Amino acid sequence: MASASSDARSAAPPAVANRFELALRDARAVLAALDGDAKTRPFVAALVARCAAAARAGGKILVCGNGGSLCDAAHFAEELTGRFRADRPPIAAIACADAGHLTCTANDYGFDEVFARWVKALARPGDVVVLLSTSGKSANIVKAAEAAKAAGATTAALLGKGGGPMKGTCDLELVVAGETSDRIQELHMFLLHAVVEGVECTLGYV
Repeated sequence: MASASSDARSAAPPAVANRFELALRDARAVLAALDGDAKTRPFVAALVARCAAAARAGGKILVCGNGGSLCDAAHFAEELTGRFRADRPPIAAIACADAGHLTCTANDYGFDEVFARWVKALARPGDVVVLLSTSGKSANIVKAAEAAKAAGATTAALLGKGGGPMKGTCDLELVVAGETSDRIQELHMFLLHAVVEGVECTLGYV
């Protein structure tokens, strides 16, 4: 049996416990806002349909984001090429996460071009380009959207903080609630998981 002193040592300090309670409250609030947004379900349904159509036609899903959003892009892509709920054939998806490409392009053309140049190389009509930005202000994401549209690919943006300059520029978009990038990214990943599951379901794997 643990002693009272060991219990005291293992308990979180009051300030830390309070911050965690605030985090839980904040997470519940932004999830409730997502649930209550009339645009959420149509966005997910439309993105699932476009991604499933691309997969059926032999196309691919390309994903871009900066920082934590790049990690989310890679996470989304690996669940399509690997697995999510079902053992099934891989679904073609690529995140722009190659260090060689990113550093070469940033060095030679500037950081604003890192995603656009990649999209120009890989995107084809019928593909889907998913763009992740917690602010909608990232110039390299804006340019990637322009490159994707020029290539004839579907553009889909997950945004936050009002959407920034990206708002209204893509075929599909959803601006989620949240004051901080971490809460916004949590919702983006929740939505991306829902899209993967929806694609698996649409393709008949679950």
